[in-house]
Amino acid sequence: MKKILFILFSISLFSCSSDSNSESEPIIEDEFIRGADMSYLPLIESEGTVYKHNGANQDPIITLKNAGCNAIRMRLWQNPSNAHSGMAEVKAFALRVKAAGLKVWLTVHYSDTWADPANQTKPAAWQSMSFTDLKTAVSDYTNLVMTEINPDIIQIGNETNDGMLWPEGRLSTNETQYLELVSSASAAIRSKSATTKIMLHHAGTSGADWYYSKVANIDYNYIGLSYYPIWHGTDLVALQNKMNTLGQLYDKKVVIAETAYPFTFGYNDYTNNIIGLSNQILPAYPATELGQKSFLSTIKNTINQSSHGIGFCYWGSEWVAFRGPTSTNGSPWENQALWDFNNNSLPVMEVFNAE
Repeated sequence: MKKILFILFSISLFSCSSDSNSESEPIIEDEFIRGADMSYLPLIESEGTVYKHNGANQDPIITLKNAGCNAIRMRLWQNPSNAHSGMAEVKAFALRVKAAGLKVWLTVHYSDTWADPANQTKPAAWQSMSFTDLKTAVSDYTNLVMTEINPDIIQIGNETNDGMLWPEGRLSTNETQYLELVSSASAAIRSKSATTKIMLHHAGTSGADWYYSKVANIDYNYIGLSYYPIWHGTDLVALQNKMNTLGQLYDKKVVIAETAYPFTFGYNDYTNNIIGLSNQILPAYPATELGQKSFLSTIKNTINQSSHGIGFCYWGSEWVAFRGPTSTNGSPWENQALWDFNNNSLPVMEVFNAE
């Protein structure tokens, strides 16, 4: 009997050992970023909008995850007037995204409102600070962001073509100070996390060579470029060439941090749309559901075929006409969202697959 028990124990031990070896095999991480910016989602859902998939109500984060999306991008404003995109809302949203098993990509604007190539306004609370105090504020705030949210990817500023926190951090006129501010933010991020990827973001390709030459000595991981045909041209070969050139020159991975495309020229509210004319899009990709899908597929393939491309993010994916058909303060982007005018997910979702 003891002999039989010994044999059974040995078999059991061998089986466990085999399972253990199987489980310890290295897991290949999915590094290619297939992201969607969903910054408006907390606001839109707070006003009662429900998203659908195949006609049934479904959490849009889950719809995206099931489609193959692996990162959700969200903006953070320092002290917004209505609390939307502020710390409390974004922290809760980030926890929701993490719980769904997706990466959090945080765009820190270092402003109370939109920061972009034409606007880089300091937070109201920082307006009267000396430069020394401003640099400390950037470091302290970035530390707070990392402690509260701890994103997988973080942008130091948004569309910082000419720096941020103007006038002190305007790159074209205060280069040294801008670099000090970015370095301060980068150091704060590194002090909190060894794994968070840092991105510097430039809107479009024109001027990108100049910008990334200025930040060559900053500690960061990803070059982020926006690409919208309406603003950044129709030459996708030039886009890929720019990605390759910048990536090789600065030894960085390159992300198309923002892109979008219309599935119709129609509208679903009385808010003027950004895009509504054929000369604002690429001739090869009509403003149809198939055209939208084909455009994003081409963008994905362009990045995949680039020597340094590592992913993309679809901007305004959630920005449906959430305030009703008569609203003049609804969405100028509903014809470029990833959900149609009935809030049903569109075929473009299929492009988020991992293949």
